[in-house]
Amino acid sequence: MADESSKPSAPEAAPAAPAPEEPRISIEDFAKIQMRVGQVIEAEKVENSRKLVRLKVDIGTEVRQVVAGIAEAYDAASLLNRKVVIVANLKPARLMGLESNGMIVAASDGGKPVLVTFAEEVANGALLK
Repeated sequence: MADESSKPSAPEAAPAAPAPEEPRISIEDFAKIQMRVGQVIEAEKVENSRKLVRLKVDIGTEVRQVVAGIAEAYDAASLLNRKVVIVANLKPARLMGLESNGMIVAASDGGKPVLVTFAEEVANGALLK
């Protein structure tokens, strides 16, 4: 029977390099960002654009037009009645000639947007903290 200590040992894996530390913000900075739950009540692909969808989103107190770069991942019809998270206090921006009054929050998974969603029912306009 061979002695276990005489077997050649596998080379040890080099420790993973630590990820570069991301800049951190204060709780006061985070509190400036107003994220609200909204329900998509209208959605259409923006003409002459591969990526953009024009959405009407009910955020409880008003309906906002938001233009989002999610058309390659989501068919406009599949977005109807979906609950989404929008950053509600961004300054308006113009994309392809359309005014966007907010930003849809999504993760990026291999470059593909994945919308933030909820497991439970949440009221339109609810504030994320």
